[in-house]
Amino acid sequence: MSVTVRALDQNDFQAVREVAQASWHHTYEDILPRHVQDAFLTEAYSDYNMQQRLMRGGFWVAEDENGIIGFSNFTPVNEQGDADLVAIYMHPDHIGQGIGSMLLQTGIQQLMSLRYLYVDVEKENEVGMRFYEAKSFKVVKEFDEVFAGHTLSTVRMVLELEVDEA
Repeated sequence: MSVTVRALDQNDFQAVREVAQASWHHTYEDILPRHVQDAFLTEAYSDYNMQQRLMRGGFWVAEDENGIIGFSNFTPVNEQGDADLVAIYMHPDHIGQGIGSMLLQTGIQQLMSLRYLYVDVEKENEVGMRFYEAKSFKVVKEFDEVFAGHTLSTVRMVLELEVDEA
């Protein structure tokens, strides 16, 4: 299986929505009710919000011969060298194949002057927690947040990156 990672383009919106839905339903099935997941996904991956992501950049898709199987979305790097990993989602059929690592590395390599990469992970998302721990992310804090009327335990993690001082 050959997988390539490339920047998002306008033709990818529907495939990205499908991966997001499959990933959320797989990951959050026992954490959030399905109607809450679907309401979030409809809003977050609307054409308008996808167009905003496209214009901001920092969004990569992983695809194989059958189409898009995962994606990552990073915020721009601020003046302090900080950015957030907003999303890194894989279709459930492709978890554990190293594709998430490819997406993470692409973002890290492409975001100039990145020093600290932050991510918020739902504490019950065991696959996500293991992934970030394996990539050397460290826990910064834990907090509860209300998401569509449901309280979630969230873990904020950070990856400190080596910066070449030229």
